[in-house]
Amino acid sequence: MHAHLGSIRAFALSALLALFLAAPSAMAEEEGYSVDEILAEAERFFGSSTEGLAKVVEKVFADLGRPTGYVAGEEVSGAIGVGLRYGDGRLQLKSGGSRRVYWTGPSVGFDLGGNASKVFVLCYGMHRAGAIFQRFPAVDGSYYFVGGVGANYQRSGDITLAPIRLGVGLRAGASIGYMHYTPKKSWNPF
Repeated sequence: MHAHLGSIRAFALSALLALFLAAPSAMAEEEGYSVDEILAEAERFFGSSTEGLAKVVEKVFADLGRPTGYVAGEEVSGAIGVGLRYGDGRLQLKSGGSRRVYWTGPSVGFDLGGNASKVFVLCYGMHRAGAIFQRFPAVDGSYYFVGGVGANYQRSGDITLAPIRLGVGLRAGASIGYMHYTPKKSWNPF
């Protein structure tokens, strides 16, 4: 009888252990937005006729996985060797947090022109809305001639941002700089 109880206990313990070990991976899978959720939000924001949007979103998902949030906003930028970028939008976290976000950033490089863009930023590793308020180093390569969609990655610590821009204007080049995300609007790019 004791041997039979021992094997039942062993089976119960191994079943609980298997359930416990499986729970974090299931939670991680549910933690972020799915590709379908992001595509629906991005298409609603950009407009469903945007060519190439699905390919860009799928590439970011293949590289980084499921985002924990996104920012939908607009920005303007211009450069003659030295550039400036100003934007604002609304951050929405999968966990339910939401708030207004502003960003500015200087850049330097071989960059010429100006553009206005709608920006949809996928946020990774962000679990509270205030975590976005910092500087993110940025390397950007742009080529806008009338219109185009593109993405780049910005990383600071455990947080990665993937801005997807749909721009209109005349601008070409490559630059380095940073983006400074703040809770209040500022004209100072530094």
